Amino acid sequence: MRSNILGYLVEASPLAVCIDTMTQSLQDDRRDCRWMACLNPHSYAVARRDPAFSAALKASDWLVPDGVGVVIASRLLNHPIPARITGFDVFDGIMQALEVRGGSVFFLGSTEDVLQNIRKKLALDYPNVRLVGAFSPPFRSQFTAEDSAAMISVVRETRPDVLWVGMTAPKQEKWLDEHSDQLPVNFAGAVGAVFDFYTGKVRRSHPIFRKLGLEWLPRLLQEPQRLWR
Repeated sequence: MRSNILGYLVEASPLAVCIDTMTQSLQDDRRDCRWMACLNPHSYAVARRDPAFSAALKASDWLVPDGVGVVIASRLLNHPIPARITGFDVFDGIMQALEVRGGSVFFLGSTEDVLQNIRKKLALDYPNVRLVGAFSPPFRSQFTAEDSAAMISVVRETRPDVLWVGMTAPKQEKWLDEHSDQLPVNFAGAVGAVFDFYTGKVRRSHPIFRKLGLEWLPRLLQEPQRLWR
């Protein structure tokens, strides 16, 4: 079930239902990449100025309401969404499902230090999940054709069930939109800061803020120049 929020078809099912539909894609032997993106007020504002980003969000197979502002908008537009679903919620749900059923993952993005911490933490948290690869791409505003070819090559060599992409928006969504047909994976998630949240490099807002729908407030205070609009 989806709600039309200002031209974007956003998932309107509870988290458990969304995770179930996403994990169903893991049973596909064709390795036909289906991918997830997040819509929040910040990404919506950026997409208004970036047509390629807007097109990428609309092209995603799942667009989850990662922001209380999206939930409020859905109610004002009479297309109510029950609750927000964050990228971390999806990451946690998929990883728990893989821990039960088995499977493999690849982490694409962030720094070598963060990826090394992910390797260590993943072995403890999800011993039944195989980490088949991790790759830190160059830090550029826009990837070259050679950059993308290198990323595609390492993913194709390992053929993970799940590809986690943490290169921040809008770069990660536009990259997946352009290259998903070349990625032999069942599911890919554009999860941005989840790499940093998972390793503890960046702390998530206190549960009280998350419960009140104010998880954005501490991040705004930390990055006012980037997020105030």
